[in-house]
Amino acid sequence: MPLSTHPVHRAMRLFLCEKPSQAKDIAQVLGARRRGDGCWLGDGVTVTWCIGHLLETAPPDAYDARYKRWVLADLPIIPAQWKMQVKGKTASQFKAVKRLLGEARELVIATDADREGEMIARELVEHCRYRGPVQRLWLSALDDASIRKALAALKPGAETFSLYHSALGRSRADWLIGMNMSRLFTLLGRQAGYQGVLPVGRVQTPTLRLVVDRDRSIADFVPSAYWAIEVQLQAEGQAFAAQWRAPEAHCDEQGRCINQAQAQQAAEALRDAQQAQVRQCKTERVREGAPLPFDLGTLQEVCSKRLGMGAQETLDTAQALYETHKLITYPRSDCGYLPLSQHADAAAILATLQRADSSLAALTPHLDATRRSRAWNDAKVSAHHGIIPTAVTADLARLGSQQRAVYSLIRARYLAQFLPDHAYDRTQVDLDCAGQALRASGKVVVEAGWKRALPEALKAASQDQAAAPQPLPALHQGQHCDVLAVELKDLWTQPPKPFTEGDLIKAMKNVARLVEDPRLKQKLKDTTGIGTEATRAGIIKGLLDRGYLTKRGKALCASSAAFSLIDAVPRAIADPGTTAIWEQALDMVQSGEMSLETFVSKQSAWLSKQVERCRGLHLNISAGPAATGKPAWQKKRRSSGRAAQGKRKAPRKSAP
Repeated sequence: MPLSTHPVHRAMRLFLCEKPSQAKDIAQVLGARRRGDGCWLGDGVTVTWCIGHLLETAPPDAYDARYKRWVLADLPIIPAQWKMQVKGKTASQFKAVKRLLGEARELVIATDADREGEMIARELVEHCRYRGPVQRLWLSALDDASIRKALAALKPGAETFSLYHSALGRSRADWLIGMNMSRLFTLLGRQAGYQGVLPVGRVQTPTLRLVVDRDRSIADFVPSAYWAIEVQLQAEGQAFAAQWRAPEAHCDEQGRCINQAQAQQAAEALRDAQQAQVRQCKTERVREGAPLPFDLGTLQEVCSKRLGMGAQETLDTAQALYETHKLITYPRSDCGYLPLSQHADAAAILATLQRADSSLAALTPHLDATRRSRAWNDAKVSAHHGIIPTAVTADLARLGSQQRAVYSLIRARYLAQFLPDHAYDRTQVDLDCAGQALRASGKVVVEAGWKRALPEALKAASQDQAAAPQPLPALHQGQHCDVLAVELKDLWTQPPKPFTEGDLIKAMKNVARLVEDPRLKQKLKDTTGIGTEATRAGIIKGLLDRGYLTKRGKALCASSAAFSLIDAVPRAIADPGTTAIWEQALDMVQSGEMSLETFVSKQSAWLSKQVERCRGLHLNISAGPAATGKPAWQKKRRSSGRAAQGKRKAPRKSAP
């Protein structure tokens, strides 16, 4: 009997997954262990899979053959009825899914639990005209226990349908801007003699502007001189350092002395003095709670800074830990908080982690599975919770070095939730020496707390980033300290640092900080920023692949074409604030406050105006601050200091 007419399959329950590996995991739990054509078969249940998007938005020539040629007069291209088409590379799997949807009595969407996962499934449901009942499997981890728990709590399909419209709105906005503005600026570039393609994107262009603006601020930076004095003192047989506090009238807004004569005069007075007297001594106990578990953006930022990993590299590593090894929960999360319902799993997870790695034995006396940190907060959990370890036991030695390093970071953040606060005594001592004000600061750790969980590599990196705090002798008001040495430091202000991938991810997330309009800034504070957790790494990789960005060590640099493009495109398209407002509008589509049709209509009208404004532009695409291929900050840095300060040579010491 053919498969399609088999009675079991006519009445089957179909699970539609996003990837083959995900389908295999779910099929194992459901008992669907027989391999079929593009699926796993069980008793009354079938599990099939997509390979990412099996469908894509049709290109312009699918609407009219004349659009195969790029002509200014044809712009803007705005479809009256949107079309989807089957991706050629995965057409065979599409056929399998379409056949299975036709045979299913019930569908369970089991794609990734986010708006993109919802779209991957729903676009197939719509294209294949499936009309049966729909339920949603909402998974945060792919270990057996998590799958069984999610299967027991299936959501009604209607509950997540709005995610589909939000993703569809994002997809259509990307198509409208990408297709139209890329054609427009490529054609304008050709008129100026530039033969390459100039892609413009709803998210990639404002991201590119962040780097261009940073490179320009570095190139335009003019260093200025300032002076500091460090005094070595001794009391009770213990040496310590104090810093000179210059009179406010001789300082800039950062409190740095910019009057050389004043600094030299103070240094001479301090050198002539033999003692300093304590005027005030204040000690306070400071407690630091554990940092939240990671969201993806924060993980990418830390991995870039501490491990030198790129954003996409971090995402791929985390995805492997989730899909292949089942060691962590869903990695594309935008939230670091955890639901209270999962607190009951803590004891089992902690026990698993300790069994899997004997090096955690030293933490055992300090861990308390009943401790409830600020991370456990239902009110702040979004569609996904923070990235945490699962209760799966694994031999960490079998992981690659990067996988082990990333897993160790994720594990440490989770362990930190069950350790005491980090506590230390912070002491500030104000002294007088020959009429000059000095201040010494000290720090003594009294409880290591959650910092015990930090991986050794991270501890070492933290120590490299900042000098270890000095312990101070027991001092009291009126006490005299001996002056051992006085050093006058001749320093320069430093330019902003180039973006690393981690820095850029952080800037994309926190774009509200870069927006000047106070009303817009307030609106953006609670939005997702530029792009989403799932897309930011891909956006940066795309800019690198297209040559808009280059990497020099960890630093990202804008190319000549990047400068020219950002100068030419309408400010609104390159403005980080605009794309964040669009993301806010997509959130409104998701919540039901705005319809998909309204969103797309507004996007189309706005785009039409931009095309008309730009039609007559004349690009200067061959010129730009980075025309030679070197970033602007590299080309101008050497000369700017000497031009501003004559022959005076900047010392190697950095500004604090």
